[in-house]
Amino acid sequence: MPDFDEIDRSILNELQGDARMSNAELADRVGLSPSACYRRVRRLEADGVIAGYVMILNPEAIDRSLDVFVEISLVSQSEPSLRQFEKEVVECPEVMSCHLMAGDADYLLHLAVADQRDFERIHNQYLSRFTGVGRLRSSFAIRSVWDTTRHEL
Repeated sequence: MPDFDEIDRSILNELQGDARMSNAELADRVGLSPSACYRRVRRLEADGVIAGYVMILNPEAIDRSLDVFVEISLVSQSEPSLRQFEKEVVECPEVMSCHLMAGDADYLLHLAVADQRDFERIHNQYLSRFTGVGRLRSSFAIRSVWDTTRHEL
């Protein structure tokens, strides 16, 4: 674990809950002056601890409420094959995450889609066309039990 003190941890925990809060509010919550808090946040950004700030959308509000997990096995696990697949997978806008795996499949993809018909479109337009794919295995989530973006420090 990086060399954080309690105030750094508090800053990071607070910002993970609401990255839009003002510096004055953040400073008040963690017990610092606004200028000291601002310097700490900038240091955490410069050190790469804070990688960025995002907005989390409601998947139902944007018609992407079906989560699909796709295991992909490649024909070859050579470095050029992996690089080519990884280059292509980022072109599919419905892919929320892609993980190189140890085990039966080479990659695990998480897709957010509207419905089964939308998944069929994505399968035909993207997944079945990725270079070097030997096998695809898809699973549809019934519902999310727990989902978070927070790392409690």
